[in-house]
Amino acid sequence: MKKKPYRVVRGPEGLLPPAAASRGIVLPEKGEGLVEGCIVTEQDTLEVMARQLLTGKNPTIFPGPLVLWAWRDGVAEKAAAVLELADEIPGVRIIPMPDYRPIYPKIDPEAVINPCHPNLTIWHNKIEVCVFVGVHCHFANITLKMIRAGTNCYTITLCHEAGHEDSMASLPFCGVDQVRALTETIRRLKSEGLRPRYAEAPGVQLTATQQAVLNGLVWQQGATS
Repeated sequence: MKKKPYRVVRGPEGLLPPAAASRGIVLPEKGEGLVEGCIVTEQDTLEVMARQLLTGKNPTIFPGPLVLWAWRDGVAEKAAAVLELADEIPGVRIIPMPDYRPIYPKIDPEAVINPCHPNLTIWHNKIEVCVFVGVHCHFANITLKMIRAGTNCYTITLCHEAGHEDSMASLPFCGVDQVRALTETIRRLKSEGLRPRYAEAPGVQLTATQQAVLNGLVWQQGATS
């Protein structure tokens, strides 16, 4: 009997999901993308990503250190492009992954996501579609496998290197132009009549922790404790 090709789809897949590469999934070339383990064109990849982000539950962007810190020329421009992308996704949240150190004894899932236990942030915020951008590949690979193992979140990666087999939709060699191309694809789909799931909630939505920081409550509590 001929075995069906392995597909990288929403989990939960179990405690120890296989590395997609070990099941025959290969990375795309420049100008291509990866969707659920299949190599497709870059434009088709952008289309899938855009539809998922507009229609999925609690869409969330997870920016990593490579776009959070202005460590070299061009980073600020890419970070600005990510914010432009967020502006086009109604109801989106932005939860950073500022570094990779383990957070113990307790993570605040409304403040950060951590590669040691990304499922906690996914579960707490009931995230069913997310974007990783600016995360070093080895930490992204660990994170993607853990999310696929224990959650039903659709993972999208905008990778600055060769892409990620363990992501459900991955765009390799993703620079400012590719981020803006995704933004334009989202704008086009909306202009063609695709109604976003959170059409009544324009702009970036803050978590309770982020709102408390914005209001100065966290600082005030710290000052009086």
